[in-house]
Amino acid sequence: MFSIEHDFDATVITLVDEGRAPLQEDVTITAFEDCVTVEQLDARTGEVQKITLSLGQVHELGAALDLPEGIYRIGPERD
Repeated sequence: MFSIEHDFDATVITLVDEGRAPLQEDVTITAFEDCVTVEQLDARTGEVQKITLSLGQVHELGAALDLPEGIYRIGPERD
């Protein structure tokens, strides 16, 4: 199950793990104008773990889901 909410400055997607145990904590993905954050509660520590992806990294992640093993570069070379 998942939910989608549109806030003033971001779109928030929450993924809820359903099914047989063991289940994982909810994952919250927040898409801003310039980056995307992914957050999940670490049940062992009680702290929320957060990573931030640039829009380029999100684009590459989406492409990687449809490609076989290998090393790829999408678009022009970066410095």
